[in-house]
Amino acid sequence: MKADIHPEYKEIKVNCSCGNSFETRSTLGEKDLHIEVCSSCHPFYTGKQKIVDTAGRVDKFRRKYAR
Repeated sequence: MKADIHPEYKEIKVNCSCGNSFETRSTLGEKDLHIEVCSSCHPFYTGKQKIVDTAGRVDKFRRKYAR
């Protein structure tokens, strides 16, 4: 590895809008990172995921453009 070409890898604190915070390591130049969604509040990870009914949209499209 070449010397003096890599960014400094240091600990940062990540703060989510839901109030959750955790520490990780990054090459980011700041000590704090503010995010909107984390694994504690994202619907996929919390199990509150909504399934979109695309079948209704497809049927509506087919009826609209049927020949």
